[in-house]
Amino acid sequence: MSSPASERASYDISTTERWLITSSVCVGSIATILTATIMNVAVPSVMGTFGVGQDKAQWVSTAFLAATTLAMLANDWSVRRIGARSTYIGALIIFIAGSLLAGTATTFDVLILGRIMQGFAGGIAQPLAMMTMFQIYPPEARGRAMGLFGLVIILAPAVGPWVGGVTVDELGWRYTFFLPIPIALISIALASLFLKGRNPNIQVPRFDLIGFTLITVAVISLLVALTNGSEQGWSSDTILELFIAAAVSLVAFVFWELRTPDPLMRVEMFAIPRFAAANFVSFMFGAAIFAAIYLVPLFVQLVQGYSPTEAGLLQFPAGIAMAIFFPIAGRLADFGRENWLTTFGLILSAYAAFLMVGAHTNTPFFDFALWMVISRIGLSFIFPPLSTASLSVLPPDYVGQGSGTMNFTRTIGGAFGVNITAIFVDYRAAVYRDAMTAMQHDGNSTTLELINELRTMWPGMGFPENIGEPLSHLFIGQAIIRQAEMLAFRDGFLLLALGVASAIIPAIFIKKPGA
Repeated sequence: MSSPASERASYDISTTERWLITSSVCVGSIATILTATIMNVAVPSVMGTFGVGQDKAQWVSTAFLAATTLAMLANDWSVRRIGARSTYIGALIIFIAGSLLAGTATTFDVLILGRIMQGFAGGIAQPLAMMTMFQIYPPEARGRAMGLFGLVIILAPAVGPWVGGVTVDELGWRYTFFLPIPIALISIALASLFLKGRNPNIQVPRFDLIGFTLITVAVISLLVALTNGSEQGWSSDTILELFIAAAVSLVAFVFWELRTPDPLMRVEMFAIPRFAAANFVSFMFGAAIFAAIYLVPLFVQLVQGYSPTEAGLLQFPAGIAMAIFFPIAGRLADFGRENWLTTFGLILSAYAAFLMVGAHTNTPFFDFALWMVISRIGLSFIFPPLSTASLSVLPPDYVGQGSGTMNFTRTIGGAFGVNITAIFVDYRAAVYRDAMTAMQHDGNSTTLELINELRTMWPGMGFPENIGEPLSHLFIGQAIIRQAEMLAFRDGFLLLALGVASAIIPAIFIKKPGA
């Protein structure tokens, strides 16, 4: 374990050097985090290009987040093995290669492979940035540092949908993959100058390949089972086998990590109640932000008929709100009471999600924008105190793995949040469509009256009289689809609200002993 003197040495540097290092890791984080959500407004375009439904299209986001999650667990080992500078630069090179592959993809599978490469790079770079900032700032300034880094974490995906929307409308969805490349190149240049190389005094553990394989099998099996369960049947042999594989792999992972001398994740950290509670909140925090950023652009495009630019612009005011409140939250975190700050943020976020349950086809733009602002203000009060509270209870030698674990739980929460809400909305839409379609029969006087009114309307619009009946049925069918989608998305927002609310009680216990 590091001595107090060695710990002080890590942040006993000049203000200029501290800001140069901060700039190096934050710029790269902007590139990797921006691409996590910039594609969400382009999902309808991708669905049209490759002819896939929403159940498959959600892998554009889920594959990225899952790869990010798994790669985070290798961050600490990589830093010890080849140093922060080489790890960071290598990750950004993989990110650029994945961006180019996805942007030029000719099949949906190649697109997903590119997203996996992008996600893997982000999973290496993001916890390294968080760990670096935690180490170069003294304890009394770490709340502000986490607020600054949290601003990057959240502001990039808030602005990303708007940037992505403009790009899709003006250039096409493929260019959304090319936008972050110049930012990544700038970060590579900065990192090569200001990040430190490998510390020869640090012992390099063996890479826990068995542990990494087990957690990979667990995550992928569970995500694939959830994605295909409604299509193949939740009790089908394939889905049951995937669930069993996920459960067995997860249990085996925990037992292996407790016994191997060089664990990928020190699961004993979860024996610290404050750290365990913070990780649960982090999971729900990730699910909330990534699921909302995925659902809202789809809702306003599919249900309300927004263009990609309008869908992205809807979240821009929320980004401005975060830019204002993140530094405030970080400063408040330096004074303690992290549990109450986090609880306040969760209450606001849950309230905003409950407001979205009332969304409909004619919800005004500014009403939805206000709900998003409330949500993002809430999220602004979660990240800084949550990061400070969770890492400050760990021994110095555990901070690297603690940072990776916190990022792991947040991002795996995002992967499952997007996956589950997308599948849930798709399932609920089918239920509503079937229920409303079953009501359209010859015995329904309202339906017959509507058909008669529509039939007399078509000739006045220039349509031949002999196609009035099929046009009327088509119109009603499209109205049913749109209404079913609206109701399904509202159910999705309710699920999101309940998920965020479930983290409120654990958040209360994220406090220092005796506080």
